[in-house]
Amino acid sequence: QVQLVESGGGLAQAGGSLRLSCASSGRTFGSYFCGWFRQAPGKEREFVAAINRSGSSTYYADSVKGRFTISRDNAKNAVHLQMNSLKPEDTAVYFCAATLWLPTLRSNEYNYWGQGTQVTVSS
Repeated sequence: QVQLVESGGGLAQAGGSLRLSCASSGRTFGSYFCGWFRQAPGKEREFVAAINRSGSSTYYADSVKGRFTISRDNAKNAVHLQMNSLKPEDTAVYFCAATLWLPTLRSNEYNYWGQGTQVTVSS
């Protein structure tokens, strides 16, 4: 019902910034609760940030709170993740996800996923 495509990943030095974007297609984007997840090599996918349908409420993992900001633009069918003060441990493939179910921070409860974009942070 919906397709998600991430962009904006790349290479940054510790302390630098990157802005990730997720473009969506399909049914009305404003109907979906959206989240960002990341997966480092050899590790499980972990929650990063989430945002409700209107954009009025946001949620963050403790590891990124104060450094990352999630936002959405329903008119343009897009969700963004502004990443500041990057650390080497932020290195991972970042995925955009969406669900029509109740708000959740659990990756296994999202039913739509993008292909991911690589973020690499050097020390």
